[in-house]
Amino acid sequence: MKPLRTVLGFVFILAGILHFVRPKPYEQMVPDWIPMHKESVAVSGVAEIVGGAALLDDRTARFGFWWLTALLVAVFPANVHMATDPDSIPWLAKSGFPRPLLWARLPLQPLMIALLAIATRKT
Repeated sequence: MKPLRTVLGFVFILAGILHFVRPKPYEQMVPDWIPMHKESVAVSGVAEIVGGAALLDDRTARFGFWWLTALLVAVFPANVHMATDPDSIPWLAKSGFPRPLLWARLPLQPLMIALLAIATRKT
């Protein structure tokens, strides 16, 4: 599934780059109980870029799967935080983003992990 793997690789690389281009929205998504919001966003951005790049090469694709799976699990609390307390996130509170969609996006991370597994399985 190399085409899917390539698309996912570039999606993660782009998402990681956005952590540096527009860090404030990401920083606001980090729950208060996680320290060093700026640093957490930078680390997760680098992790997305590294994982995405790993997907692009046959030799490192499985590493990329495990790396990005760990990352998706690690950032899941931020998505739960968005769904449970959207008013604490200034840009989200102002946007009028429908709350049901915040809950609906939670299953997207397990779906992304499944897509990564499909894209990186050995044929």
